[in-house]
This record gives sequence, C-alpha cells and structure tokens, in this order.
Amino acid sequence: MTEPIRVLHFADSHVGMENYGKTDPQTGLSSRVVDFLRRMDDICEYAQSHEVDLVIFAGDAFKTRQPNPTYQREFAHRVRDLSHLAPVVLLVGNHDLPPTMLKASSIEIYDTLQVPNVIVAADYTGGVIETKRGPVYVATAPYPIRSRLLEDERAAGLTIAETDMLLQKVLTELIEGLAVEADKHDMPRLLTGHFTVSGAAVGSERNIMLGRDVAVQPSTLADPRWDYVALGHIHKHQNLTHDRVGVPPVVYSGSIERIDFGEEGDPKGFCWVELARHDARWEFVKLNARPFVTLRADLSRAANPTDQVVQLINRHDLREAVVRLILDLSPETEARLNENIIRDHLKQAGVFQLASIRKQVEQPARARLGASPEGLTPAELLERYLMSREVPEDRRQELLDAAQVIFEKGGGE
Repeated sequence: MTEPIRVLHFADSHVGMENYGKTDPQTGLSSRVVDFLRRMDDICEYAQSHEVDLVIFAGDAFKTRQPNPTYQREFAHRVRDLSHLAPVVLLVGNHDLPPTMLKASSIEIYDTLQVPNVIVAADYTGGVIETKRGPVYVATAPYPIRSRLLEDERAAGLTIAETDMLLQKVLTELIEGLAVEADKHDMPRLLTGHFTVSGAAVGSERNIMLGRDVAVQPSTLADPRWDYVALGHIHKHQNLTHDRVGVPPVVYSGSIERIDFGEEGDPKGFCWVELARHDARWEFVKLNARPFVTLRADLSRAANPTDQVVQLINRHDLREAVVRLILDLSPETEARLNENIIRDHLKQAGVFQLASIRKQVEQPARARLGASPEGLTPAELLERYLMSREVPEDRRQELLDAAQVIFEKGGGE
C-alpha cells in the first residue's frame, strides 16, 4: 500500500499588513510585515522537516492588489523555498486580482516566468500533479469574479440580489463540473477554493475585504468525490464538516498571522494533511503569531485609578504583545488618571506596541439633561451646575436632596 500524500495547506498571508507596526531596523520593513514573513518562514521549516509532497496556498498573498516590489520579492523568496521541496499551487484570491481586467494579478509572474514546481491557479480547472509519493488530482476554484463568470445578457436588468443568486448558481455548477471530472481519476482528490461558505464563522477579513462576497452552500463542497477541500478567504480556522461521516474535511486553514483585535483570541496556523483516496487525516498546526491583548478596567469608583491599572498590567504577560486598554471612568477618576505612569509600566512589561488607551467617561446625567436650559426645573438646573463643577456623585446627591426641601418650601409660600 502506498504512503499517503503529505499536503501543507495554508492561506491568507496578506504580506504588506502594517497596522500596529514600527520600522524594523534590520530589514527596513514594518515590523508587522516582518511578522507575516516570519510565519511563512515557519511554514517553510515545517514543510522541510516533515518532507512535504504538495503545498496548497489557498489565496490572498498580499494585503493589496498592487503590492510594492519589496513585498513581492520577500514573498517570492518563500515561494522559491517551498518549490524546492514540492509542487506549489498558488490560488488566486480576491486580494490577488488585478484592479482591471487587462492587468496582471500580483502572482501571475510565476506563471509568466514558468517557475519550476509553481502552478498559478487562476481558472476553474483540474489536473494531476505528480508528487514524491504518487499522483494527486487537484481542482482549483479561484475567487469568483462577476464580470468573468456572468455573461452580460444573463445579468442584464437584474437587481444586486438577483445577480448574486445567479453568480452563486454559476459557481455551484462550476464546482459540480470539477467534481465530475475528478471522479474520473482513481487517486487522491483535492479541491482548493477561495470564497465564503455559507454558515462559516467570519473574522477580521470583513474589515479588509476587496469586492462583494457571494457564499457557496456547504453541501456543494461536502461531496465524497473529494478527499479534502482546502479553503482560503476566511481568516478563522474551522472545519465545516466536523463530526460528519462520509464527507471530506472542508477546512479553512485561516490566516497565518493576526491582523487586528478582531482576531485576538483566534489561533493562527496552517493544516497538515495526510491524503489518500477516501481518507484524509489532517491536523491544524499553530504558529507563534503576534499576541493581541485587550485589558479592561472599571475605574469609575476607583480611589487610585492609576494604581489599579498598574496592578492590572502586572497580572498579565504582555511581552511582545500589541495591547489596548479600555477604561471606564467618571469625570473625577479621569482627572486623577496618570497616563504617563501607565505607559512606563507597559514599556517595562515588554509590550511590543500600545495600540490605544480608550477612555470611556460616564456622563449620564449630563446627557440626560441635554444642552438647552429652557424648560428645566430648578433641581435639574442645579444638577447641571454641580456636574459642570465636577462635584462627586455622592456629594452631588446630598446637595440635591437638601435643595429639594428648599424648592418645595418655596413653592408652598
């Protein structure tokens, strides 16, 4: 019996993402760009040490559709390293698409130069790829582009919703056609796609998405004619056929590095697959992605708000993390908060980058009273005055209670 084919599946490298970064003195690049490149280096090392047979990159190489030459060079170094180990399939994602139909995609250069062992997948097609441990049938479904998949006459006069439904129908038909062709080959079969599957848990990709999404139904992909479905586009790792019997794993590998705080708790990594016909054994391999940490504190009644924040910092391991603070404050505690001391303690804790100190100051009575004094009662006018003088809430209530007695006596005379 032949050995299973060893497949490394990853996606959404988004080289060029610079948010929360600073200039790295060794490379001259943003330190956050370096984070993403280091995750690719980790993938290359794993592929080499585990003797990979096939690499599937399921789309979105760069942050933008027109990456600068330095980012293209750095990505190419890693593609070259992987291609020396095994065939590499580069699927075209929405971030890889050219800005106009007549221009090249950001990864088309590998096809133009006919780089050995690198296959750029820009069409809905399939074919046999020979690997060290035997052949694999690989079908590719790049990001669906309306202008390429829909004929003008079919979409003419349709609403946006009707156009989306038509595109979904055409995409489903294309994937079905790929499965029909794959079923003619008696060997392990893999489908790779870059799109949204209905019901999948989404992540921060929605914040950086280029184009409008159309979702594929899970039943279209949970097809036993495939042995493994390798997806990209959604940044949250997940298996959409978890605990289902008789269908292939339909897996988003997720992005390889965190983009923002929307991915704070999400593990980042890639999938390692041992692929055979009717059998795909796979695991998610975590990468040492940059930590993102949110610290929250209710300081609205704190006697010493600065000390309380310092204690909060000391209770967490913040080394090399991107950190944000969300602090609930009253006008009184905000005045006593010393941000310089807080920033010094964050620096001492080894924080990689302070994203923000967000101060949420409660002013419910001010909002309740409104901006105009007309029509306010004497008690409401007094409350507004006391708030403007930042009188503490408990003292303010005492004064209002005493004043109410006076107001009532005056009204009875």
